[in-house]
Amino acid sequence: MARFMTMILITMWFAGCGDSASMRTHEEIRLGDGTWRMELAMTDESIARGLMGRESLPKGEGMLFIFPDNTERSFWMANCLINIELLYLDGRGVITSMHRMKAEPPRDEGESELAYQTRMRHYRSGIPVRFAIEVPEGTIDELSLAPNQKVDLDVEGLKELRSRADSLRGP
Repeated sequence: MARFMTMILITMWFAGCGDSASMRTHEEIRLGDGTWRMELAMTDESIARGLMGRESLPKGEGMLFIFPDNTERSFWMANCLINIELLYLDGRGVITSMHRMKAEPPRDEGESELAYQTRMRHYRSGIPVRFAIEVPEGTIDELSLAPNQKVDLDVEGLKELRSRADSLRGP
């Protein structure tokens, strides 16, 4: 009986280690001369939600989007209340393009969801990217960020984290 209970406890421990509740939700990265705390977006749902509905984004904080592959991307500002800046990064963590994104007027009362989404400006990566970072307005100029700059982040660790998140969701 003791052996049976031990096996159950071991099985429960391994199952608990792999669930999504134990998945990291934030990552610290070096951006410019400082350490930034990034909220991770690495599921389809969290990527689609992004920073929607946020009334502020403190200095030194942002959102790091981890995509499953390298492909061209496009962001928009649906339901975003604040201006933010966007950095697209390739699979090595190098900035490929940047955008200063302005909050869009909210959806009008009689406006359909399709009409609302259609009028949104799209901020395109232009080339295949693996990561995106959203930061508070003014960060690009404050940190003198530019294309071809390397962002200090654990590229391979983040790719592995995304892969683990995908495997937990299953097919």
